[in-house]
Amino acid sequence: MTLAKSSPRPGRTKQKTSRASQKELVIVTGISGSGKASALKAFEDLGFHCVDNLPLELLPEFARLVSKSSEVVRAAIVVDVREGPTLDRLPQILKDVRKLLHTRVVFLDAQDAVLVRRYSETRRPHPLGQGETVSRSIVEERQLLDPIRNVADTLIDTSNFNVHELRAHIQSRFGHRDGATHLLVSCLSFGFKNGMPLDADVVFDVRFLPNPHFVPEFRKKTGLDPKVAAYVRGFPQTEEFLGKVTALMLYLLPHYVKEGKSYLTVAFGCTGGQHRSVMMAEEVSKRLKKAGYQVKALHRDIVR
Repeated sequence: MTLAKSSPRPGRTKQKTSRASQKELVIVTGISGSGKASALKAFEDLGFHCVDNLPLELLPEFARLVSKSSEVVRAAIVVDVREGPTLDRLPQILKDVRKLLHTRVVFLDAQDAVLVRRYSETRRPHPLGQGETVSRSIVEERQLLDPIRNVADTLIDTSNFNVHELRAHIQSRFGHRDGATHLLVSCLSFGFKNGMPLDADVVFDVRFLPNPHFVPEFRKKTGLDPKVAAYVRGFPQTEEFLGKVTALMLYLLPHYVKEGKSYLTVAFGCTGGQHRSVMMAEEVSKRLKKAGYQVKALHRDIVR
């Protein structure tokens, strides 16, 4: 078991004592290779008291210690497949822990091909890989973790994140504690044929628009190409849709801020994630930036 403590800040103890009602516990779990260690490091940087691979039977006692501590306000632990056969007890234990303090479960995942590549690059064995291929171990692990995934509060697909981007994502999502006047919006393009993005908060299907894939000169280009973007925008339904989506998001975003949300993913899906969805994500991103929001455009499937 690895214990990581953040160094105290001046005046911190006094604040913590007065904010006991705001104590919280984050349980980080998910598929091996999805970035749990990097996520835990990000929580540590945010001032969380962090523990890696805490034995499951100690979780209720750990929660009690956090709830009574004058030194620890926020804590994060990793619980994963290394726990072994007792892992299926987590949903029930979680019910008891939530009676003691505010608890959130963050489940990290990634596409199988990405996980296999990561294991190949690091040359590390899979925790279940005793005599099995990495691919078969991933399938087995998904089956073991499925009950936990179903009780997760937050799902994060790390397929398109490097280490630094994952840490920035965690810090954006969990770093603002006082009303979250900061809201980071990600406009994400994807292809339905490659599956829905796990962490999308709002999804728009743009497959009703004419597909540039069937125009020979556009087939090998993407929605980032000015000519492709102009083609998609040339249809009246495109401009009408853009106007209505922008108006809807400008209505919704202040309400998300009011509810304390610090990170929002707005996803646009077309068939392959190459043309229409890319153009839409880029254009809505520009419009929301113009309205004063912090926005970035991401394209999950553009390199396929």
